[in-house]
Amino acid sequence: MKTEKVGQRIRTFMEKQEMSVDVLSERTGLDVGFINNVVEDDVYPSLGPLLKIAKALDVRLGTFLDDQISKDPLVVRREERKEELSMLRGKDKPVALKFYSLGSGKSDRHMEPFYVELLPESEKSKDLSSHEGEEFIVVYSGQVEVTYGTESYVLEAGDSIYYNSIVPHYVSCKGAQAASIYAVLYIPS
Repeated sequence: MKTEKVGQRIRTFMEKQEMSVDVLSERTGLDVGFINNVVEDDVYPSLGPLLKIAKALDVRLGTFLDDQISKDPLVVRREERKEELSMLRGKDKPVALKFYSLGSGKSDRHMEPFYVELLPESEKSKDLSSHEGEEFIVVYSGQVEVTYGTESYVLEAGDSIYYNSIVPHYVSCKGAQAASIYAVLYIPS
């Protein structure tokens, strides 16, 4: 069972490296106030900034999500899946995305697999983000809108999309109904 929140884990790695918020801001290109919100309030608008923080701290994204227990093969039963991370637009705003890690427990992984619930809040403000790597998404339920650069794609259950995540992108539900996806992120070392 996880005892630390993601923000606490980031703070722990910053302390180990004697890295200030200002230095982390400089290395990631993220605003100091934003980093403080992430570290102090566990606020996350998208995976892009979290990936930039992981890269600046020279750790993989999964380091913030799991307890470093390596299992091979790793089997995650549907009823055992646990919410690892919720994306918020701000401290007192509703949850936009709920991420369930499907790789937590395998510390030597090179991909980050997730089951993601996209709530109607996700459609309100589409802040594109980019990071190194690739993403593969399969829509499980509902309608999903993927903004990729200047293009927009509406996907239905069973549809998939595979893209280079260096191009600014955003994934949300389409309309007032929640949607869900399976997503795999590959982040080069």
